[in-house]
Amino acid sequence: MSGSRASAAGPRVSADAPQVLVAGGGMITADLILPSLYHLQRLGRIGGITVCARGSASLRALSQNESIRAAFPGSSFTAQPPLSTPPERRTAGTFAEQVKRLPPRQIVVIAVPDQAHHELVLRALESDQHVICVKPLVLRGDQARQIEEEAKRRGLFVGVEYHKRFDRRSLIARRDYRAGKFGEFRFGEARLMEPYAYRRSNFQNWFLPEETDPFAYVGCHYVDLVQFITGLRPVEVAVSGVRGKFPNGNEGILWSLGSVRWENGALLSVSNGLGYPDQAAGSNDQGLVMYCEGSGASGMIRHDDHQRGVIHSYVEGTTPGGARYGYVSPDFFRLVPWDGEGLRPVGYGFDSIEALVEAARRVDSAADGLAGQEAVEARAAVLRAIDEAGFLATPSNSAADDLVVEAGRRSILDGGRPMRIDWSGPAPRVLPV
Repeated sequence: MSGSRASAAGPRVSADAPQVLVAGGGMITADLILPSLYHLQRLGRIGGITVCARGSASLRALSQNESIRAAFPGSSFTAQPPLSTPPERRTAGTFAEQVKRLPPRQIVVIAVPDQAHHELVLRALESDQHVICVKPLVLRGDQARQIEEEAKRRGLFVGVEYHKRFDRRSLIARRDYRAGKFGEFRFGEARLMEPYAYRRSNFQNWFLPEETDPFAYVGCHYVDLVQFITGLRPVEVAVSGVRGKFPNGNEGILWSLGSVRWENGALLSVSNGLGYPDQAAGSNDQGLVMYCEGSGASGMIRHDDHQRGVIHSYVEGTTPGGARYGYVSPDFFRLVPWDGEGLRPVGYGFDSIEALVEAARRVDSAADGLAGQEAVEARAAVLRAIDEAGFLATPSNSAADDLVVEAGRRSILDGGRPMRIDWSGPAPRVLPV
């Protein structure tokens, strides 16, 4: 991989470090992606960072983010369009232009609304770029297969950022479940309620019923996690929703209740919404419980992902709604002091970004000194090993997630009608029950 140098005031990076192009300058880029990339940049793992969006407003806010600036003094990204561009001027072609300018096999991070993932991931692959995409990868199973085939044909890495896989609780549960210590999963409940404040954000412009819903947007986290822990495949999905209005008048599905049946007959209920009180403790409400059965006994996996044992009461509010009392999770993502300049990111959110970047670098380095089809085959060997390990989410080993999202979307738009996932043919498909 060839990279670009940062400015003299920024971190020093090696010339062969991969450049990173981020599509999307919104919430997840500010909260997780850009801080993680800045730290990897100052460690010499990546080179120049470009962030592109349809307009300059979100990029300006990102560049002026006080928390990020304090944690990474001297770090900066190239904004496309430039920050000097009038915020009212918007274009849909910025990403296409930027990805074409990249040398082959750099890293493209897709951090835009769910419905745009398919087009942008394919565009990046067609430009011979490795890809990291926020979850869910796509909204239909056939789209995931198309991405998988294109990536394999070119010997490129595509990773899906399901960061809950990197939570140490999840890793312990996976290890012990697969060792038979819990018995067989039979029934479970998951919940993830995001803040009410999301309704006042840019969500009100894209979180529309015909595009996405809470189950597809965040419920997919826990569906993926149960599959990650157990190795079971989902076979039936039913999702019902509650609609409401955003402040700008747009309608959205603001609450959802999903049910997923697994191939062994187990059931998982999944509750999601954009309505956790802004003034309540913590910035969201989430957790998972799984009940299992063994020989003459039952087992249980319970993850309280909301109250993780740290409580703070501030003199100034810090949550999205400004609450002063909160459950503080030290596990997902925090910027903390270290022995270097500024602050460093810690938590399984950073671990996820780091692992996906390193996977792209590992795949690419497998072809050092090779060319043509020989290089593609060398990278393909590493890609197969990543798929088979099942640790990092890829289009191949997380295909069930995209099928569940597709089934959930079809169900919620059809009044909660159950959909089944047929695994019997050459390609799995979603059908009405």
